[in-house]
Amino acid sequence: MPTIARPAPTDYAPYYGTYIDQVTEADVLALLARQIDDTVTLLRGVPRARWTHRYAAGKWSVSEVVGHMADTERIFAYRALRFARNDATPLAGFDENQYVPPAKFDARPLPELAEELRVVRLASVALFRGFDDAALARRGTANKVEIAVRAIPWIIAGHERHHVKVLKERYLVSEPGR
Repeated sequence: MPTIARPAPTDYAPYYGTYIDQVTEADVLALLARQIDDTVTLLRGVPRARWTHRYAAGKWSVSEVVGHMADTERIFAYRALRFARNDATPLAGFDENQYVPPAKFDARPLPELAEELRVVRLASVALFRGFDDAALARRGTANKVEIAVRAIPWIIAGHERHHVKVLKERYLVSEPGR
């Protein structure tokens, strides 16, 4: 299994640092393979009554957060694939707030969404394991900013870590007074 070095700040746009900084482990591929099991275990324990819970008006539900995580990982893995294969075509960005409503994640069982996220992760790990050093060093443009392939698995890991923290702190806390 290749080791993917921590990206330099010049490998990604500054706003991705929020996610990359959450990853303290040295081996991002091992983390990606391990963290999804912890996340799926957490999600399997969410009672049905909480699947569509929103901690505030206008916020996504638990199911929508999980669907967003899967969508985002797919998009980042696609970017990595394109750039690793030396495709210099600039890629558009995406507005996650526009993706969630038509996906109708609340109409799907949370365990199904959790399994989808797990399968997406397995595909991402397999993809990154297949990249050599030259592929990892390649760069491309997405959302009008340049990014190195090597930065993308770190962003994916940090993005999941961010949302799991939010789920634990704002969605899955005990009801007041209980």
